[in-house]
Amino acid sequence: MFLHDSWRLFYHYFYMSITMVFGSFVAGASSEGGGAVAFPVMTLLFKIHPAEARNFSLAIQSVGMTAATLWIIARRIKIERTYLVLAMIGGTAGIIFGSYFIAPYTPPAYAKMLFVSFWLSFGLTLFIVNYYRQRHVRDELPGLNKGQQAELMAIGFIGGILSAILGSGIDICTFSFVTMKYKLSEKIATPTSVVLMASNAVVGFLLHQYVIQDISPVVYNYWLVCIPVVVLGAPMGALTANLARRLHIVNFLCAVILIQFVGAILILKPTGSLLLFSAGSFLAGMIIFFLLTRQGRKREPGAAP
Repeated sequence: MFLHDSWRLFYHYFYMSITMVFGSFVAGASSEGGGAVAFPVMTLLFKIHPAEARNFSLAIQSVGMTAATLWIIARRIKIERTYLVLAMIGGTAGIIFGSYFIAPYTPPAYAKMLFVSFWLSFGLTLFIVNYYRQRHVRDELPGLNKGQQAELMAIGFIGGILSAILGSGIDICTFSFVTMKYKLSEKIATPTSVVLMASNAVVGFLLHQYVIQDISPVVYNYWLVCIPVVVLGAPMGALTANLARRLHIVNFLCAVILIQFVGAILILKPTGSLLLFSAGSFLAGMIIFFLLTRQGRKREPGAAP
């Protein structure tokens, strides 16, 4: 900023800085990356092209989520290493594959409604299992056989594809899987998903910057005015999540998911095939997460709730 006398950019793009005040906090405090805030606000509210919104989301998370990761490491906040490594392998392959073969052919409105509708079903399931059933959680994954390891890598691959389309997704995708199927505590899964999203964002940003080379000049301007915000906001979010009780994290995550869904409905106003697609995504999510919770109940409980 000092070297290029870029402070004037704040006058033109102040709305992006304001957006990422909230986005960076959400990124550090939950399994929803900052892109989960930036992408819908940019595309739906500010009418920015989805490709630019995605590239910005990856670029800014490569800074903010990395700052949160460094904070997590410095504070020695516990993460689940098996979850991180396996999902990172799948996610790296997924974001590369998705950037070339999926994202260029995905209608933005359908991608957004898939995202908010599917995760609405996860939020509802998470709320139910925490408040209407006795839920035991564990602090680490059980020993995984080869098939289960491949399964977790596949979930990471799918999450990487979501990140390629929307600028985020691997964090909430894998978070939902390990908390539902393996009953991993949200206190452990949240910082792990932050580190995971940081790695995925760095890969995505470097891919678009140096290989695909499709980051436009205006995205750099957005990036510059948001960097000072996210390097503070994301670590503050991570600190808050570490101090909060597990159910507080659940409540916060469910609230973010609900706000995203309501915002998308109000702005996109889906009708016809898009509305049916959204309803189908929600129902499919409810079925998937119900089956995952049933599998989880068959496992030995870990720590007390």
